[in-house]
Amino acid sequence: MTAAATELHATPAPKAASRQALGTTVNIPPRRLDFEFKAEQKPRYFYGNDPFLSSFWNTFSSLLPQGEFFFVRSVRAYRDRITDPTLNAQVSGFIGQEAMHSKEHDSYNKMLVEMGFPVDKLDRDVGKLLKLVGKTLPKSVQLAATACLEHYTAIMAEQLLRDKDHQGMMNDPDILHMWMWHALEENEHKTVAWDLYQQEVGSYALRVFTMVIATVILFSVMAVFQGRMLAADGKLFNFRENLKGFRFLFGFKGLFAALVPKYLDFFRTDFHPNDHDTTALLAEWKQILFAPGGELYGQLKNKAAVGVH
Repeated sequence: MTAAATELHATPAPKAASRQALGTTVNIPPRRLDFEFKAEQKPRYFYGNDPFLSSFWNTFSSLLPQGEFFFVRSVRAYRDRITDPTLNAQVSGFIGQEAMHSKEHDSYNKMLVEMGFPVDKLDRDVGKLLKLVGKTLPKSVQLAATACLEHYTAIMAEQLLRDKDHQGMMNDPDILHMWMWHALEENEHKTVAWDLYQQEVGSYALRVFTMVIATVILFSVMAVFQGRMLAADGKLFNFRENLKGFRFLFGFKGLFAALVPKYLDFFRTDFHPNDHDTTALLAEWKQILFAPGGELYGQLKNKAAVGVH
């Protein structure tokens, strides 16, 4: 486990149980699933049997343990100011869910290292970047960055939950389940960093400026890391296949092109994450995944703690 993941999980058991209970009361329950990923049992190219596309999502996974640790730190920095018990419970659920995400992606990333992908080095490098951000930027900017990046994860997650073709590209059930569980929980807690930012900082100018900078940095880091992943896989100079994959993601009708309107909503002065209504969608996926007999019901380790029986 990475140093960030270790620190994120260094919570005494009673506090962890309390966090689960609080999160459950506001429909942000930290679910423990304990996925097991073994390199010899998993496809090297899990997304469409395509090296470029699989590397893209694996590159994204390489950012998550450190990124989620950063999100938790930025929210915790304001926690002692929260007087609203509902928001306090939502923050507890947010921290608990992000801790579980970090844990499972850390496990997944270790499998990628066994496959020969340099995810451990990418994790190290993004950790250095975020450590520098934590030391040099004001807490208000760090919370703004968290609200911005949580908007990205929410709209990407909503797309995965809605798009059957997107889901169908994943050719391993365990990997698909990990991403679907993560997508569900990203939308369960999508308002938390936003509401905390609006309550404690509230600057529209800082919010939109941070989003512009965060977008540039995120896609720059993703591009460099994607190149490193493809190079390690011997696929960097497969120009035709890589261009096809790039168009699938960023072309006129690509996955990310479809997200542009929802991304731009962030720049509205009156925007709130709940403007993208996912209530029915989340209810559907909670039934599919976690209701008795659901696809992940048997794997859920803390049924009672998260209100599932």
